[in-house]
Amino acid sequence: MTPYNMSRKPAKQYFFLMPLVWLGSWIMTRQFKLKIDKSQMKKVKPPFLVIATHQGFSDYYIGPLAVFPHRAMYVSDMEGFAAFGNWLYRGLGCIPKRRFVSDVSVVKNIRYGLLKKQSVFIYPEARHSNVGITAYIPKNIAKFAKAMNHPVVILSTNGSYLANPFWDEEHTRKIKITAKMECICSKEELETISTEDLQKTIEEKLKYDEYRYQQTKGYLIKEKFRANGLHNALYQCKNCKSLYDMDSAGTKLFCNKCNSTWELSEDGWLIDNYNDKTHIPDWYEWQRSEAIKSIEKLPLEFEVKIEALPNEFGFVDLGKGKLVFTKNEFVLSFENSELHFPHKTRESVQTEYNYRGKGKCLVLSTRDCCYYVYSKNKNFSPTEIQFIGEYLFR
Repeated sequence: MTPYNMSRKPAKQYFFLMPLVWLGSWIMTRQFKLKIDKSQMKKVKPPFLVIATHQGFSDYYIGPLAVFPHRAMYVSDMEGFAAFGNWLYRGLGCIPKRRFVSDVSVVKNIRYGLLKKQSVFIYPEARHSNVGITAYIPKNIAKFAKAMNHPVVILSTNGSYLANPFWDEEHTRKIKITAKMECICSKEELETISTEDLQKTIEEKLKYDEYRYQQTKGYLIKEKFRANGLHNALYQCKNCKSLYDMDSAGTKLFCNKCNSTWELSEDGWLIDNYNDKTHIPDWYEWQRSEAIKSIEKLPLEFEVKIEALPNEFGFVDLGKGKLVFTKNEFVLSFENSELHFPHKTRESVQTEYNYRGKGKCLVLSTRDCCYYVYSKNKNFSPTEIQFIGEYLFR
């Protein structure tokens, strides 16, 4: 349980690994016919701060290709260090961070990387997109960018979520992926632009709606499993408003309580038996409004299984415990320990729908450790908990 040394200075990407990184990234993105528009970058020389969208798994391959033939550093969650090992992950230029936890060490390491003439990638959404729309962007991102005092570059991607939606990342859909890299503020312009204007520009450039993109482009996703797992994100029935009775299989989303059924069409609409179309992000945001209305049902209590990730050596089984969700905080109890996670300290929480094949999971982190909390309770919905937690933070 010894915490990882977050203040250790990051390493430049090992030069001997770079041919493998670029080749591997190219191979992994060929199936999506990836095209990166860098026409706005011709006069911009590295190093620069790259603020990137974070739609899905393919983002990890797009970054190295976007800065080719230069090296870069990437702010990454501790999961990667545990999965690939400390030597390799540092060698890939990764800077460790725990999601939704403020840590001055991360800021210092980003600054260190830039001063070492390395471009640094950050992903302010901090997780893959739940339903293909932009997640919450921290309101201090512009202030941070100005403090780094390097050109600010946006890398925006379309198609990454559609290829591997967060609710079914095990299966890949065939879709074209495009990316655009553009400098929105030079080092000189940072001195004159207001923090408010830069924040507005960053948020606007990071905005996306994957289903609108799909429909505008006319792309079709024909896989017969394309709706598998969608009920993890859409957990409340739009017709009868029943909670936790949704399920999905093949191309269908359905409610086990009122037997309503929707077909996920090849062009990304949910179509009911009356041929009415629903935009998936609209359903998702409707659930958010319903979750906020139900805030009075707090506190909630769940029997849980807990695993800890303190360092690069992997997960530690902490056994069974209890998670209590109140209006002020999450309280996680196990053995002789009790941990408190106030809502005011984190803008969101990490949600997982089937993490490492172990089921629904919520991740609560401190600066020293990530706690992976699993529950088989029917009313344990990571997305609903995320909605309420985000509301209480704001």
